[in-house]
Amino acid sequence: MKKTGDDYFDSKEFRELLAEYENAKDTGMPVFMDADELSEIADYYQMNDRFDEADEAINLALSLAPGAIAPLTYKIHEALWKGDTDKAKEYLEQIVETDEPDYVYDKAEIMLAEERVEEADKYLRTEFKKVPPEEYQDYVVDVANIFADYHYPEQAMQWMARAHQEDSPEFKELMARTLFGLGKYQDSEKLWSELIDTDPFSKHYWNALASTQFMNENYSGSIESSEYAIAIDPNDPEGLLAKANALYRLNNFEEALKYFERYSQHMPDDEFGLMHQGTCLINLGRNKEALVRLEQALELAESYATDDVEADSPYLSDICQELAFGYSEEGDKQKAMQILDKADQHGADKVQTLVVRGHIMLGAGDVKKAEKYYRQAVVSSETPNNTLMRVIVSIYDNHYLEAAYTLFCKFFQIIPPDYNEGYAYMALVCYDLKKYDEFLSYLKTACERCPQECQVALSHIFPDDVEPKDYYEFLNRKK
Repeated sequence: MKKTGDDYFDSKEFRELLAEYENAKDTGMPVFMDADELSEIADYYQMNDRFDEADEAINLALSLAPGAIAPLTYKIHEALWKGDTDKAKEYLEQIVETDEPDYVYDKAEIMLAEERVEEADKYLRTEFKKVPPEEYQDYVVDVANIFADYHYPEQAMQWMARAHQEDSPEFKELMARTLFGLGKYQDSEKLWSELIDTDPFSKHYWNALASTQFMNENYSGSIESSEYAIAIDPNDPEGLLAKANALYRLNNFEEALKYFERYSQHMPDDEFGLMHQGTCLINLGRNKEALVRLEQALELAESYATDDVEADSPYLSDICQELAFGYSEEGDKQKAMQILDKADQHGADKVQTLVVRGHIMLGAGDVKKAEKYYRQAVVSSETPNNTLMRVIVSIYDNHYLEAAYTLFCKFFQIIPPDYNEGYAYMALVCYDLKKYDEFLSYLKTACERCPQECQVALSHIFPDDVEPKDYYEFLNRKK
């Protein structure tokens, strides 16, 4: 039995329970287990992507105890994962044990799935008044976990404030996740590091640390942490993906491609891996190979919409955009536009597709049509400054350097004083135009205001061991 990283599923107690269940199934003997035990087995199978076996175990549990809360909670979570809140409500109504905390949690989760956040919080606070004092801690921690799981970190932190501070790994992990959700990555990183000190062989902890470092733009640290997770489990998809993402951000597309490919070997139904294989190949100048991977990603992404539940991939718009760029590079403007039409049909960001349409038309030499699309994008945008900056970058990418320079000069005259983006790209334009004094001036501002943009726009100019925030000082020292 493979290690899961879950303390209970990896315990001797559960291993014996699972062996007893599987032995009974293999020999055709009756299964003498209660609904809770069968639900735990179903959870284990689901965690390991053995969905048919999970369904068999949970259906057996429901046949033995039709109104039992554990298997019905499993069914509720399954329905919510599919986005079917009506089915989840049907299962909730079947629960007999309505005085159990899990019933309260299930009802609140359905509210959160329907984005009724304030109603869920009010309901949970009302139910909290009924909780015996000796169960306060368990209740508030459970509720905080629910809000964290549904990506409502503010509410999670409010419930954490009601709890007694503990030094347990479970409590620290919840706090680390909540801080991560609040964008307090350094505080979160500190807690994950403390958890690793207590269990250095937890790939879950190493992957969480890698994600936190990634969000804190510490890509080298993220790679190192993900390597520990991969060393513990060479086939761990989360570790492989974490390393691939960090390598990609460092523009190491050759190595990133290898890890995205390894990730896709273990997660063939995840279009994210295929999409990024395509973007890596584009950056490596292997455009025809990229189009094959991106078409595979698009086919997979489109397959998620079903008759009863609308479940388009969240990456569908990005895949279409990359395909459009790819076909444009191949000189197939018509195919590129057809792909963008498809993106619009799937509810893609119209402003973004308009910018891409302008980019394609400009690349094809049709300046008038490009201007039309660019203008529509800026006028219809809720954040016109951001969109205008993307338009200017698109013009630069199409090698209209003087036009990009002129537009950026006007751009910096109209943006508010606290607007921090665009300076790194203007520095790049000045560098290419050999306006070195202006390059240094804009670089200095960019390093002070938006180091992340420096990483994206200027990293190819500087050695890998120089931090983006230090680019200006690096040149200043050399001078």
